[in-house]
Amino acid sequence: MEIDMESIHTTVLLNETIDGLGLTDGSVVLDATFGGGGHSREILERYPNVKIIALDQDKSAWERAKSKFGGLEKRISFINANFRNLDNLVVGLLSGSPTTKFDAIIFDLGLSSDQLENSGRGFSFMRSEPLLMTMKEGPTKEDLTAIDIVNDWSEKSLADIIYGYGEERFSRKIAKGITEAREMKRIETTFDLMDVIGSSVPLAYKRGRIHFATKTFQALRIAVNDELGTLKDGLEKGFDVLKKDGRMAVISFHSLEDRITKRFYKDKENEGKAKLIKKKPIIADREELKNNNRARSAKLRILEKI
Repeated sequence: MEIDMESIHTTVLLNETIDGLGLTDGSVVLDATFGGGGHSREILERYPNVKIIALDQDKSAWERAKSKFGGLEKRISFINANFRNLDNLVVGLLSGSPTTKFDAIIFDLGLSSDQLENSGRGFSFMRSEPLLMTMKEGPTKEDLTAIDIVNDWSEKSLADIIYGYGEERFSRKIAKGITEAREMKRIETTFDLMDVIGSSVPLAYKRGRIHFATKTFQALRIAVNDELGTLKDGLEKGFDVLKKDGRMAVISFHSLEDRITKRFYKDKENEGKAKLIKKKPIIADREELKNNNRARSAKLRILEKI
């Protein structure tokens, strides 16, 4: 399969995020989820002396996005790494820097359009691809994939993750459908799985506003990448390497991520270690929603370390 190496991603809540970080010209910023590079590029354009350390578990992210940066790439260092390992990376990341911590950190938790459209790893049910769903490019046999989960996990485990991570009300029916289908034929592609889901849910559900496979695909992706555990680790480790008066911005796209972020922020506030920039999450305005449908579920929360 030929993969398009040019980024097509449109960054959600771009101005709201950057405006909320309170940057000065000379800040050192950690873009913990580089993705399509939208936040990093806008920051570099606005602030001629800002430096950015960008992380992404998908090593092809920089190849897709670098054409957007022109001469700005001299002030950005791209590291192929998961932000979960931030504590092990930070000494190397900040070597030679006058600071030992960051002025701002961005976590944009959404799956980029590049990953959905171009990765070839089965994130989207709109095309037939291998059912991998791992953020890691070129997974090995030891890496967990969605193929492993749907073909090897028990019916109860499948139902639990589809309900727990996807908040799918037909999780038991779908789990039962998966276990019955795999007895006949191994489930290996996105279309294989979508066919099983489609035959497991009521007809009326298939006519709903949200595609009937959305929540199951979301649940499997979260499970494959341990996204919720990774977020908890990343928030804690990110806070540790944030300077006093530094700010952390988190953009989440579903309730589980937002719940974890909200609880983490509240705990830091109660401990007297941080303050909320706004009590309620920032959401996309009408203009952005009109131009980018992905923004409809985005919530931005910003915290300042004290």
